[in-house]
Amino acid sequence: METKILRVVRQGESFSVQSKNSESGQLMKCNIVLRELGGSKFENEYVCSMLGNLAECRFHEGDVVAATLRFSTHEYQGQVFQEILATEIVKM
Repeated sequence: METKILRVVRQGESFSVQSKNSESGQLMKCNIVLRELGGSKFENEYVCSMLGNLAECRFHEGDVVAATLRFSTHEYQGQVFQEILATEIVKM
């Protein structure tokens, strides 16, 4: 995991997904786009998933946040995909 200081570009709406690890069988999920600081729109960006209670938190475009990101990959139908999970986000 890696903790970074980032700026919020945009955040989508929360939605429910199936989860084997949740008591109800459902888990809230939300996607957020975060950009590294640096003054230009060409800085590195990350499309991250937020799960559970964190998915219910709302951030606004331009907010500066400290985010802990977990990078992983998974294979599906012969293709490899990278996933980025935001495990903690704190507005600064």
